[in-house]
Amino acid sequence: MSNLPLDRLVPAHIRLFEPYYPSMPDRELMALYGLEYLHRLHNNENALGPPPLVRTRLEQFHAGAIPVYPNGDSRELRQALAEKFGKSSEQFLVGNGSCELISSVVKAFCEEGDNIVTADRTFAVYEWTASFSGIEARLIPLNEFAFDPDAMLNAIDSRTKVVFLCNPNNPTGTYWDKATMCRFLDAIGGEVIVVADEAYGEYVDREDYPDCIEMLERYPNLIVFRTFSKMYALAALRVGYLCASEELVDIVRRAHVAYSVNTLGQLAAAAAVQDDSSFVADTRTMVANGRHMLRTLFTDMGFEHSINEGNYAMVKTPMSDTLLHRKLLCKGIMVRTMTGFRFPNWIRISIVQEPVMEEFCAAFRAAFPNP
Repeated sequence: MSNLPLDRLVPAHIRLFEPYYPSMPDRELMALYGLEYLHRLHNNENALGPPPLVRTRLEQFHAGAIPVYPNGDSRELRQALAEKFGKSSEQFLVGNGSCELISSVVKAFCEEGDNIVTADRTFAVYEWTASFSGIEARLIPLNEFAFDPDAMLNAIDSRTKVVFLCNPNNPTGTYWDKATMCRFLDAIGGEVIVVADEAYGEYVDREDYPDCIEMLERYPNLIVFRTFSKMYALAALRVGYLCASEELVDIVRRAHVAYSVNTLGQLAAAAAVQDDSSFVADTRTMVANGRHMLRTLFTDMGFEHSINEGNYAMVKTPMSDTLLHRKLLCKGIMVRTMTGFRFPNWIRISIVQEPVMEEFCAAFRAAFPNP
């Protein structure tokens, strides 16, 4: 038994924070359930990836580069992003996935007594990062599965430093169109930092979807997040980035850890930026087909569902999500339980290739012989 005075050493906001425990490694799960295969439909991964140019660059990577530290600020990747989006390379900051960038933004702008505003059922890391940093997270209820702009504006006060918007929202797939986004930003003015997290933006193919990187000159308090983990299938390499004015990037950089993105991740992400194949279009087609399959299935079974943008879908069933998770896992299909994300009895399903979606549909129907 430790005699460490943890009550004195550990701040209250850390003692009270519940740690996140990821699922066990695939091999252990497969051994535990006696599986010969496992379809990963729980983390919104792109099963088609990575893009062709990324594969080529990874094959060319040589072991002699491993003893050398990566470039500390991902210079070549930032230059590739600048060329793609017509910005200065100084307007980009690269991180170890979007999670590190969220932490850097909170550390850069928030201090004791401040708060952030976001939704109550969105990407949980906004709330978690604020909470374990000792910052209040004001969680605004969704309105018909979507962020509520008026309620969020009403929650902002003089101690609000950052508003986090997940657009499209994970896990509901709803999004603010350009008009809604502009009205919200106009109402806020320049008093609060607004983060538009477009982690799934590449999956949206609608004319009214706002490309917030194009809106930075109009809104200097805007920061845009994007990632290579979702559309570009580089989840194992953990590379995300933000784009903002040079002034804001300079501030966030002060709270950011240098050398956090490894050489292989930087190389692969730059290749993804430069890839000119049909990879993105092929992925969108795969997801559109999968959405249709799931929408048909859930409607036929009479189950409430939310299938919008992004490469995922949600469904509510009369069975507990943990029990349904185990039933599907016994069939080699892993989904995300949603009770912990304040959606009791819902599961979230990543959309992948048609044969796997057909397996999911069959296993799902079998779990409810008399829906």
